[in-house]
Amino acid sequence: MTARTSREWNAAEYHRLSAPQFEWGQRVLSELHLRGDECVLDAGCGTGKLTELLVRNLPRGRAVGLDISRNMVQHAQQNLRPKFGERVCFVSADLSSMPFRSAFDGVFSTASFHWVLDHGGLFRELFAVLRPDGWLHAQCGGGSNLKRLRERVRTLSQMAEFSPWLGEFREPWYFSNAEDAAAGLRAAGFDPVETGLEAAAIVAPGSREFQEYLQTFVLHRHLELLPDEGRREAFVGELAAISAKDNPPWSLDYCRLNLRARKPL
Repeated sequence: MTARTSREWNAAEYHRLSAPQFEWGQRVLSELHLRGDECVLDAGCGTGKLTELLVRNLPRGRAVGLDISRNMVQHAQQNLRPKFGERVCFVSADLSSMPFRSAFDGVFSTASFHWVLDHGGLFRELFAVLRPDGWLHAQCGGGSNLKRLRERVRTLSQMAEFSPWLGEFREPWYFSNAEDAAAGLRAAGFDPVETGLEAAAIVAPGSREFQEYLQTFVLHRHLELLPDEGRREAFVGELAAISAKDNPPWSLDYCRLNLRARKPL
């Protein structure tokens, strides 16, 4: 039997703990050269932290934030609609099946695409929502992202305490390499295409923060399969105890995949 997980996130905790994602996103956003009148999709907008920066750079344009989580969309809408009115709106939808066609001058996205297992289908959707000459400027997990942690999670999942629920659980992410991502974008119709990987390790200040981060960002799909809070706490606690011996302790070996592409005229 295949384990089923929800599509929801803890929006309040995500907003509180998302400093690393926000910093990555700010760097990606700083590379955009906007006229200011575009209509741009923030694909996987989360709680709207980066959507706010995006819409501030579109004084004559508009931003649409899209996220699969209704909690995230509600949080973003409550925060940003009073500030920006009709210049920003939010939609709850799956990146693999978006309710738009030829609607955007650009698609911006950070820390989201690796949650979509079918990148071929994702890239075709992104191509379809863009207008001719529209651009894609995105970053997600890729390559060896979180390799050390994922190996530990797989080992821990086979222990008797956790294996009835996690022993056959398939990882909920897809971390593409740069070459496959480039090939997939070209197959979807994008040209030109540029992809590349960069290391982006982060270090939590302590065990408690490390566990909170894992619970909110990395392992929430694993933890929701465990039947009680005791097992959930034991799972992340064991990972924190192992990570305390690393140098530096409580570090996460993130690797980011950058995607730059354009839809031909």
